[in-house]
Amino acid sequence: MARPIAVGSIFIECNHFGGTPANLETFRRSELLHDDAVLTVNEGVIGGMLDVLRSARRNVTPLLHASACPSGPVTDECYEELKQRILSKLKKALPVDGVLLGLHGAAAAESTGDIEGDLIQVVRNVVGPKVPIVVTLDLHAHITEAMVTESDALLAWETYPHRDAFETGSRGATALLDILAGSLRPTMAVAKVPVMVSAIHGGTEPPGPFADLMHRAKRWERDGTAYSAGAILVHPYLDLPNLGSGGLVITNGEMERAVQLATQIAEGYWEKRFELEPQLFKPAEAIQLGLQQSGQVILVETADCCGGGAAGDSVATIRALLDTRLTDKCVAPVVDPAAAQRCHEAGIGGELKLQLGHSVDTKWGSPIEVTGQVTQLTNGVFQYEGGIWDGRRGDMGPTAVLQVGSLELCIATHPTYEWCGEQIKSLGVETEDARFVVAKTPMNYSMAFPNAQAVYVLDTPGPTPATLRHAPFSKLQRPYFPLDDNIPNLQPTIIQGRNPPN
Repeated sequence: MARPIAVGSIFIECNHFGGTPANLETFRRSELLHDDAVLTVNEGVIGGMLDVLRSARRNVTPLLHASACPSGPVTDECYEELKQRILSKLKKALPVDGVLLGLHGAAAAESTGDIEGDLIQVVRNVVGPKVPIVVTLDLHAHITEAMVTESDALLAWETYPHRDAFETGSRGATALLDILAGSLRPTMAVAKVPVMVSAIHGGTEPPGPFADLMHRAKRWERDGTAYSAGAILVHPYLDLPNLGSGGLVITNGEMERAVQLATQIAEGYWEKRFELEPQLFKPAEAIQLGLQQSGQVILVETADCCGGGAAGDSVATIRALLDTRLTDKCVAPVVDPAAAQRCHEAGIGGELKLQLGHSVDTKWGSPIEVTGQVTQLTNGVFQYEGGIWDGRRGDMGPTAVLQVGSLELCIATHPTYEWCGEQIKSLGVETEDARFVVAKTPMNYSMAFPNAQAVYVLDTPGPTPATLRHAPFSKLQRPYFPLDDNIPNLQPTIIQGRNPPN
């Protein structure tokens, strides 16, 4: 009789340069599901896993499903609590036929730089060496030796913007069933080179340098050269040793081929390193260039990206817009709990003067003084329409719209992952007629504002910068690109997985 398959997740992306620490409340605002509530998930990675397992009539033991908006490191107390809940449920469920984990790959706790590697390792200690462990990852994962050697298969998302969470969960569950059926003997290899770049040119829809690498890898899947293959653009806002971007490949019992293919992707990364670096503009410069364009202009302040772990409280671009004294409509988001509270106290129609910005992560700038009228107030709850949290509730906390001249400021209490403009839509703010829109994402703005006539990537302070040339790394040691354009005799770092039994 088949034993159950255990399914669980701790999904979060972390930032060592800024943002705010994640605790249990951070997860509760997004998703923190226990016991049979996990089995109700029908979207995202976990939804994809459960869909395949139900179709295969496999019994499932739910462990825990925890996911949250990117942030600073997870507090040790929070991570220990989540980990122990998973291990407790897993121990009670033994024996199991296999374990499926939906992880990110760039999570970090205050004292544990590699949450995924740590979690996979302790799960391996519980289930023993023969029970297969299959893990799904974001394609911005920092893949470590512990992750590779303690799991049987790692499968990463293959789209950015991320549209394939459900499909990746399905692929992970299918891989586990293939291992259990004996049709897959996974031989896995990772090859990395020290390329630290933002996701500005990390889209998977051609044309583009990252798209070229991903499509090369996916061709190997389609023609049977590899069981699974993908390109990994490492989340570069972790300050850890051995960061790198490259290839993740699984073959069926052919480790040499897995190493060879992963190495090809890593070498391709190095060849395309200059294409992956964006052209940057100071906010004032970008605004002046935008005024010479016809139609909508997007100002991409990716250095303050909540989806990369930033606090979302920068006013660098807002300051430049106000200094320019524009009369055209402009829209900009900012996270400022105190300002949002004051707007709620003033009420709709209320006029007030307040200090705005840099109240959450104060080291990246100073507040500005603004005077405006409150035009909208909400509880900050909205619904995601697609992406990794499709159909799920988002929670900005008490939120307000403050009209400052021609600028509409969307002021939230909590940072949230931006997918397709759902936050702004929930506030009733129209952006189609806006001349300038500030977007704090490196890629997703292209879906939210498809009719933009010009896009300028900004060079502003923040923990998720568009270039890593000035990132305050202390644990990541040189050489690495972009600080080092050339590294003589560079060889990709190779990590090989477990050797499956014959």
